[in-house]
Amino acid sequence: MTLTLHNTLTRRQEPFETVETGKVKMYYCGVTVYDYCHLGHARACIVWDVVRRYLQFIGYEVRYIQNFTDIDDKILNRACVEHSSMEAVADRFIKAYFEDMTRLGIKEADEYPRATHTMNGIQRLIHELENKGFAYPADGDVYYAVRQFAEYGKLSGRRLEDMQAGKSDRVNVEDPEYQKKKDPFDFALWKAARPGEPAWESPWGPGRPGWHIECSAMVRDRLGDTIDIHAGGADLIFPHHENEIAQSEAVTAKPLARYWLHNGMVKVDGEKMSKSLGNFITIRELLDRGVDPMAVRLFVLTAQYRTPIDFTDEAIAAATNGWHTIKEGLLFGYQYGKQLGWGVGTASLLAETVERFQETVNNDFNFPGGLTVLFELAKELRREGNILVHEGKTETSPDELQRQWQTLVTLAGVLGLEAKIEAEPDKSNGLSDAEIEAKIEQRQEARKAKNFAESDRIRDELQAQGITLIDSRDGTRWHRN
Repeated sequence: MTLTLHNTLTRRQEPFETVETGKVKMYYCGVTVYDYCHLGHARACIVWDVVRRYLQFIGYEVRYIQNFTDIDDKILNRACVEHSSMEAVADRFIKAYFEDMTRLGIKEADEYPRATHTMNGIQRLIHELENKGFAYPADGDVYYAVRQFAEYGKLSGRRLEDMQAGKSDRVNVEDPEYQKKKDPFDFALWKAARPGEPAWESPWGPGRPGWHIECSAMVRDRLGDTIDIHAGGADLIFPHHENEIAQSEAVTAKPLARYWLHNGMVKVDGEKMSKSLGNFITIRELLDRGVDPMAVRLFVLTAQYRTPIDFTDEAIAAATNGWHTIKEGLLFGYQYGKQLGWGVGTASLLAETVERFQETVNNDFNFPGGLTVLFELAKELRREGNILVHEGKTETSPDELQRQWQTLVTLAGVLGLEAKIEAEPDKSNGLSDAEIEAKIEQRQEARKAKNFAESDRIRDELQAQGITLIDSRDGTRWHRN
């Protein structure tokens, strides 16, 4: 059961082989912290959270790094509007990021480097590029000489010649930045300070780094020259990840990453999510509506991670229903374990089920296929739970049910799906057991007298107070909801 991954770089599915046996170095291009995280961020963070969990499940030691871009024009613009500072805006939305991710059940990364904390590494990398002839200064700016890197375009599949043909009519030759460049395709590694903007001292004068160089430096500083997995959204393939490769590999002459993985985008009712269309949904807006965070995870995991996904009311309703099914299975042990005589401790897992789950997910992180295995287990446990409530016993042996439940809990945990045990309802103000039995007796008398309206009224009255009645050949059983 070899894990195979679709590598954006090679455009094919390949067996997963790490730089160092048994260890994975993984970097995810995180968020630019100028606003609250939206559904696109939710999808990416959930996908790479589950990828990391799965790699750990199959035995890898994973070092997972996720950065924060805390230097950016959007952050500066927001700070200007709010009469604040870039640092204050970044800190506020980093705090909000962790709040949102905690609600979604995202495990924290091993480290969260920030661009502002990596300035020495950024300047060192720019200096090395300059010494090797891949970068040049221009009036306080420093640019990357794209045509010096022969493999430019290998990730995105774009050719400079093709891009040149379509770019000529979009170039503003009067733009001061354009006039500084030796070639229109060159991009900024360092930007000279502008009035009123934060700046750092450098060999080229005060200024701040370009976006692309930040990630190259953070990867190198935290994980080394070559990592195993570089992950991010498909919108980052060009130019961000393409430029990362050009910057890093020009200096090290080594592959920046062995596998480039990209998650698909999120649409809302078939359209690209944007503030101008009024369909921009933040994570906290969605969860504050009452949508269960686990339903959001399930919604994300029902689609193959590389494909686009469409957020609709119908889709989230289906995911919510699906989560209720899995949740019932996850709660089975807490509800019925004592009644079934389960002992304390963890039961052995169903080896064939785990093997089928792993064989499915090993095909390019096929999480939808893995969910199928979970649904089978959950539905079976739900069926046995219903039989137990109706008939007082199960068709499957208690030991086997414990193994099924433990397998479901374990595999669901790999996908980050966890059911919280809700507190027992307060029965002090409700009906006592004796009062419930008396009501059931009244209902039985009404049924014998064929007064079905009264029978239904009593049943509905009990249901309204959280008491469910279950009629069978052996009589009427009841339980508190």
